[in-house]
Amino acid sequence: MELPTKTFQVTRADLVRYAGASGDFNPIHWSDRFATKVGLPGVIAHGMFTMALVGRAITEWAGSPDAVVEYGVRFTRPVVVPDDDQGTEIEVTARVREVTEDGLTQIEVTATCLGEKVLSQARATIRTAR
Repeated sequence: MELPTKTFQVTRADLVRYAGASGDFNPIHWSDRFATKVGLPGVIAHGMFTMALVGRAITEWAGSPDAVVEYGVRFTRPVVVPDDDQGTEIEVTARVREVTEDGLTQIEVTATCLGEKVLSQARATIRTAR
């Protein structure tokens, strides 16, 4: 079973806010000059910010934050965020892999940006409402 697609807009302003909240002020997250100097295509979103957005989608599917039992990902591609008013989009889709007898739902999650997968092995286990 497929779950409803969730789409998140990511702008440079979001990266600034996340940097302030997380304390991660690495210039790859705000300086095109620095990001390209170290071989990146431009400023990239924090990996943990990307993971948090996907976590928000999982929480919405689960119905509440405390219904998320387990969640993990591997980072595969950076999310490049252009310096304009639109930024970029992360699209999150998922499918139910299994519903266990003890009321847990295992889902496989896909997160893409511009058609490219940005996370791999993204999985979550949520407590199913009875």
